[in-house]
Amino acid sequence: MPVKVLENLPAKKILESEGVFIITTERAEHQDIRPLKILILNLMPEKTETEVQLLRLLANSPLQMEVELLQAATHITKNTAAEYLDQFYTTFDEVRNQKFDGMIITGAPVELMPFEEVDYWQELSTILEWSKKNVFSVLHICWGALAGLYYHYGVEKYALHNKMSGVFKHKTLIKEHPLLRGFDDVFYAPHSRNSDVKRENIEEVAELELLAYSDEAGVYLVASKNKRQVFVFGHGEYDRETLANEYSRDIKNGLNPEIPKHYFPSDNPGKSPDTNWRSHGNMLFANWLNYFIYQETPYDLDEIC
Repeated sequence: MPVKVLENLPAKKILESEGVFIITTERAEHQDIRPLKILILNLMPEKTETEVQLLRLLANSPLQMEVELLQAATHITKNTAAEYLDQFYTTFDEVRNQKFDGMIITGAPVELMPFEEVDYWQELSTILEWSKKNVFSVLHICWGALAGLYYHYGVEKYALHNKMSGVFKHKTLIKEHPLLRGFDDVFYAPHSRNSDVKRENIEEVAELELLAYSDEAGVYLVASKNKRQVFVFGHGEYDRETLANEYSRDIKNGLNPEIPKHYFPSDNPGKSPDTNWRSHGNMLFANWLNYFIYQETPYDLDEIC
């Protein structure tokens, strides 16, 4: 089933070229069905790249969705033109009186900063508080997961000595959990972050369940028992070359990065990496949409509380 987007969103052309089912607003309005309303707070610098990655996974579901893109209005981005944001993105003031079935909060390149020093932290805190009564289920990714756990449950993050970059093996811990349906006992997913949380701090919070863990990369998937919050510390949405592009960027910026682990064949950055995480990335998003939203959210969004 399709994801509904604006007709002239650049990501639409890219997804259509891949055969991903995208429907325009005009066509969707003639279908007698209520689409799921999904809000994406995109905090990543490269907006279109992140849009494509997330919309690709959302579209791989038998559910129709109406996706709205949200920006942090209190942050001035250096990588995206203001005209682009004005055309395709909304602000919190424009959606604060709406309700949504689901919301995705992306990562952001601010992991080494204290949360309170991030220039849009106050705005994000307002959005996180608002989401408790206006969004049925929120999926937090990478720094978004760090921020969400800190805001909602007081779980502190800590800086890593070296960037966690690569594709790592994970184990499912609660095999019968709806978010893990269809998962293998062992699966792979990319990580790309400079901060982490401690497993024991997650397990101390009674409202949370640790669902997947990597002996090498640490916490991967956490969910609240009431299905309203999901925290993902890896990047199942990443493309084949995303880690390679980040590695090249870090070299150009003089950061002397380590080669992403278990990613390039023979650890040779000159070789194209294989992908071994796409199926589980698709499955995670499909399970979230189905079991945490579609099967649970009220038909009348005004009943969300």
